[in-house]
Amino acid sequence: MIERTLFSPEHEAFRDSFRRFMDKEIAPHHEAWEEQGYVDRAVWNKAGDNGFLCASLPEQYGGSDADKLYSVVQMEELSRAGYTGLGFGLHSEIVAPYILHYGTPAQKQKYLPRLASGDMVGAIAMTEPATGSDLQGIKSTAIVQADGSYLLNGSKTFITNGWHSDLVVVVAKTNPTAGAKGTSLLLVERGMEGFDKGKRLKKLGLKAQDTSELFFNNVRVPAENLLGGSAYENKGFICLMEQLPWERMQIAVMAVAAAQAGIDWTVQYTQNRQVFGQPVAAFQNTRYKLAELQTEVQIARVFVDKCLELVCQDKLDTATASMAKYWTTDLECKVMDECVQLHGGYGYMWEYPITRAFADARVHRIYGGTNEIMKEVISRAMGLGGK
Repeated sequence: MIERTLFSPEHEAFRDSFRRFMDKEIAPHHEAWEEQGYVDRAVWNKAGDNGFLCASLPEQYGGSDADKLYSVVQMEELSRAGYTGLGFGLHSEIVAPYILHYGTPAQKQKYLPRLASGDMVGAIAMTEPATGSDLQGIKSTAIVQADGSYLLNGSKTFITNGWHSDLVVVVAKTNPTAGAKGTSLLLVERGMEGFDKGKRLKKLGLKAQDTSELFFNNVRVPAENLLGGSAYENKGFICLMEQLPWERMQIAVMAVAAAQAGIDWTVQYTQNRQVFGQPVAAFQNTRYKLAELQTEVQIARVFVDKCLELVCQDKLDTATASMAKYWTTDLECKVMDECVQLHGGYGYMWEYPITRAFADARVHRIYGGTNEIMKEVISRAMGLGGK
């Protein structure tokens, strides 16, 4: 296999440290978390205490001023082990960066240290029941009032970390007549009157992830909670477009790591499982199928690693990120399906990691923008049609 050159010895030392954390604080509990539908809140504080949250934030805000590859290591390790209940990536590399990049000095000082410590769990509320991937079509409104505050109304769904969330970056229309150019981002805190959390959603996969609905009924959001202050009013859509490539790359990272784990589990299973007096791995069909899958995952990993190099250089463009997201997640689902087949009846049993990985993988082709939307983005970058 092609040797990876993306990570330094320091990254690999961090990987070993995070694996030990997973073995101690996550592995013994994840099955129970899947049953209850959410991870225990305490694991967030433990992760913060150990420096595993928001590592890429500057030290003045509680981070380690580390490059994004440290967070990539975490994403890979959680996906490799199938610990899909932890929303660390979204918290550390989506929510916190919005505040770091666009927040006012006061917003950064107020929220970032608490996100880094795990005292606050962050979420971002984009998707609505009737909009899906169409961010321009959101209906939630935040209308400015005489005192300068915003009156927020609307609902969001499929929100990762939603049930645990203490701080939510909410996408809403501050100028409903202006379309995408009337979109802003508001910082909504747990406890604000009119902000309610719906039921935890029961999903095909990601059973331990506290995905939920959020409701905003005349929530009065102070003017100082407009992300970026008045300079960013009605500029939220631009912020979203700037950050979505990195979000989509994170999905690609998780997809490739999960696909490789699926192959590894299947190699081990087929070597041990006897059929007609010989291991399943001894059959030519098994060997060739696994060889095909490993080849495709190797290709995907090389491409994703190159994209991550571009991320570290701030050179990754939207179309390339969309390519990575759509192709790796399609591949992930293909790999999981083939690996379930090679497990036979046991591949349908929830106690086997390949079964859970099969269920967990399916959403990767949907969230972060559906793969159909990714192809639309790519085609437009090619100068092809579309409005």
